[in-house]
Amino acid sequence: MVSPEKEKEILEALKQGVIDFEEDDVKKAAQLALDEGLDPHKAVFEGLVPGMEAVGQLYEEQEYFVPELLMCADAMYVGLEILKPHMDNDQDTSKGQVVMGVVQGDVHDIGKNIVKMLFDASGFIIHDLGRDVPLEKFVEEQLKTDSELVCLSAMMTTTMVGMPEVIKMIKEKNPKAKIMIGGAPVNEEIAGKWGADGYAEDANNALKDAINMLSSLKEMELAE
Repeated sequence: MVSPEKEKEILEALKQGVIDFEEDDVKKAAQLALDEGLDPHKAVFEGLVPGMEAVGQLYEEQEYFVPELLMCADAMYVGLEILKPHMDNDQDTSKGQVVMGVVQGDVHDIGKNIVKMLFDASGFIIHDLGRDVPLEKFVEEQLKTDSELVCLSAMMTTTMVGMPEVIKMIKEKNPKAKIMIGGAPVNEEIAGKWGADGYAEDANNALKDAINMLSSLKEMELAE
């Protein structure tokens, strides 16, 4: 059993390794986490993910730019590769298909990419449409893949206005699909007003919401 001090030290090393884009440091810390018996879920969600969220903040503040961002993401994936095979993804509640993307006119995808990494680590099948995605593309991809969840992201007030249109189109074609929105200009009140099923303030909330939504979907299907 890993001691609280050792656990704290490992989580901090994972986080800092991602921030400093030091792949070797992340690799060592991830291996140490396994050797010391630290829960791999904890290592990912309380070590690697906070590191990537801090990187997102540095990017927003223009202290980091795209090259740093990519190197940090690489460092995070090095840790994920070591930890992911030891994560228990057999629970039905933590699996599903997700369509995600940044809405048309918006190219800010750091938030969406962090969410993607989290979902990836948790065993979701992801259909990532990228950024500046035409509204109808979300609808097409949902129908094509029959994904249970669609995640829409926008970082600007000028681009978020396309979200209610996408929500309406998806709900008309497939009322069962769950839709989550996220990004700086949106909030819970807007999500409710537009008919979204969830709003994610950050990546961890997005994951929790997604798992809850898919659980309720599965319960509904079993009840039918």
